[in-house]
Amino acid sequence: MTLSKEYYRRGPDLREGLPVSFVDVRKRFDFRSIRIGRWVTPQEQARAAGLFHDALADLMAILQSPETLISLRGTLSLQYGIGGRPGVAAHYQPSMRCFSLAKNAGPGSIAHEWFHALDHYLGATAFSDAPSGMFASKAWLSDATPVVHPLNDALFACFRNIMLDDDGDSPSQLFRVSAKVDKAMGHVYYSQPEELCARAFEAFIQDAGISNNFLVSGTKATAEARQGLYPMEEQRERINLAFREYFYRLGAALSNESSR
Repeated sequence: MTLSKEYYRRGPDLREGLPVSFVDVRKRFDFRSIRIGRWVTPQEQARAAGLFHDALADLMAILQSPETLISLRGTLSLQYGIGGRPGVAAHYQPSMRCFSLAKNAGPGSIAHEWFHALDHYLGATAFSDAPSGMFASKAWLSDATPVVHPLNDALFACFRNIMLDDDGDSPSQLFRVSAKVDKAMGHVYYSQPEELCARAFEAFIQDAGISNNFLVSGTKATAEARQGLYPMEEQRERINLAFREYFYRLGAALSNESSR
C-alpha cells in the first residue's frame, strides 16, 4: 500500500476535518519519540499524520482505554518510513521498544505491530521470572510464574483461547494450521506464540465495528485468512470475547488511575 491509496474508514469524526501533525500525535498519545524517514515528503507526512492519529484513536476507542495504553505509559516509540527491511512492511523492535511502518507498504499493520509492543511490555509485568525481553504470550506458553492479579487472569484467558482448544488441553485449530504452514515453508514463524496472538488481536480489532484499513485489514478475505492463519468461526468468537473482557477491565483500571 502507498499513501496515494484512498483508505477506507467508518467511524466517528475525530478531528472535524482539521489537520494534525506528528507532533500532535506524539503529544496526544505521549509516545516516547516519533521519527520520520528522510524520503517522506512534507505532503506524505501531513497525510500520514492524520491517518495515524485516526487509526490510533480508533484503536483506543475499540479498547475502551485512555491514551496512556496506546503509548504503553510513554515507553513506546514510532517510526514511519525509516529503518525498513526488504519484504517487511512493518515490524516491532523489542530492543528499541519501537514499532516501524514502511513508507510504501506498512499501513494496515498497525494493530498487529502494536500488539507485539503490548505483548512485549507485559512480559515483564505479568510474570515474576520470565527472561528479560520475553513476550508475555511466550512466557505463558513456557509456564513462567504468573503474577497473581485479576487483570493477568483475563490476559491468560486470551492466550488460552488463542493457543488451545476449548478443552484447554489440545493445541487450537489456529496453532495446528500455523504449524502446518510453517512446516511447508521450512521455518517457524506463524506458529510462534507472539505471532499467533498478534494475528488473533488483528481479527478482534477488525471485528470490533470501527472499520479502518489503515489500522488493520486482511483477516477475512486474504490468502492467509483462507488458509486459516487467522482465527475462524467459533474460536474467533471465543477469542474476541476474551479480548473484549481483558481490555474492558484494563481500560477501566487505567481510567480510574488517571482520574485520581
